[in-house]
Amino acid sequence: MNARTDFSVLTAVQGLPEPSFATTASGISVPYIECGEGEPLVFVHGSLCDYRYWSAQVLPLAKQFRCIAPSLSHYWPAVDAFVRGEFSVEAHVAEMAEFIESLDLAPVHLVGHSRGGCVAFHLAREYPRLVKTLTLADPGGPLHVDQSQRFSAYSGPAQSDVQQAVAATLPPATNALRARVAELIEQGEFNRGLEMFVDSVSMPGFWNKSTESFRRMALDNALTLPKQFRDPLPAYTREAARDIKCRTLLIDGQKSPRMFRNNVEKLEEWIEFAERVTIAGASHGMNAASPGAFNRAVQAFAGAW
Repeated sequence: MNARTDFSVLTAVQGLPEPSFATTASGISVPYIECGEGEPLVFVHGSLCDYRYWSAQVLPLAKQFRCIAPSLSHYWPAVDAFVRGEFSVEAHVAEMAEFIESLDLAPVHLVGHSRGGCVAFHLAREYPRLVKTLTLADPGGPLHVDQSQRFSAYSGPAQSDVQQAVAATLPPATNALRARVAELIEQGEFNRGLEMFVDSVSMPGFWNKSTESFRRMALDNALTLPKQFRDPLPAYTREAARDIKCRTLLIDGQKSPRMFRNNVEKLEEWIEFAERVTIAGASHGMNAASPGAFNRAVQAFAGAW
């Protein structure tokens, strides 16, 4: 099954509502699913995912919130975006800001996972009026702790310089693994490439043990990985974190890879109004593996404000 699969069939199989489409001010058509009433709770997915990633959150949390899960451009089911438009964190931040504005949702409770956590982090920085609370689950991206070598988080004409600096902060083994993953995917060896990548950001053996629905979703989005690797995530800095003025919940898994737990630990220190929840026994995909604990954490946090 690939990106051209009938998405209405798949969402129905997962018990999700039929997707709708919002057109942003920039003319991007953003697919999303929505259910429930109350204050808006917007979910931003990470690598290899789309709105289906939040299937264990959208329906349960709809009892209290208006749950909205979009797919970022270039991700399933936006087939046309595979061959046109910019793929970057900066573009996705602006896109999600326009998406929130197009539906007149602001201010929202914003939840981001992994790469989507990085998108959500910068959306809250750049568009504070749009975000009421921020939840970051295993936020992706490198951590910049050397304050003697300061640089902007991203944006502006020096973006390529920033990306080079950020790329240098990743371990050589990580860069080598990503290069190999991109090579495999571009050669059409999706399963081998995805197994290598997914196991590296979760735990060994995770790909083969994952559900059919997760593997199908990852295969639908496999072609985004080489694009993603060409757009290194900006590093988290103390200065950037100080720009976050809303209440923030940081979630990690007890067994999440150290890079994600390091990010959560440091952001808990750097963000002024931050608190942390660790999901016992869970790894990177804690919202899918331990949905009850994850949902309770989000519900208690967002519902309190």
